[in-house]
Amino acid sequence: MATTKQVRAAKKNVKKAQAASRSSRSIANMPAKTRTALGKQGAAVAQRRRSGSSSPKTREELYREAKRRNIPGRSKMGRAELARALGQK
Repeated sequence: MATTKQVRAAKKNVKKAQAASRSSRSIANMPAKTRTALGKQGAAVAQRRRSGSSSPKTREELYREAKRRNIPGRSKMGRAELARALGQK
């Protein structure tokens, strides 16, 4: 027979394990909009790998191309914005 102290410790350990299990399922606990965006991003990466496409380039490569084309506001743009400004996907 377990003492009350042992029972309390066991319950505490079970609660800790349950909390850790819930927190490790981080994608499942995200909002639906975020999960959808992550899924689309992953699908795009998989498609690029299958097709062997060199696009999209890194931000640095896109920035150099924007600089060469003299696109205004390029220093404040992110990778996606630079790609859009250059007319790429």
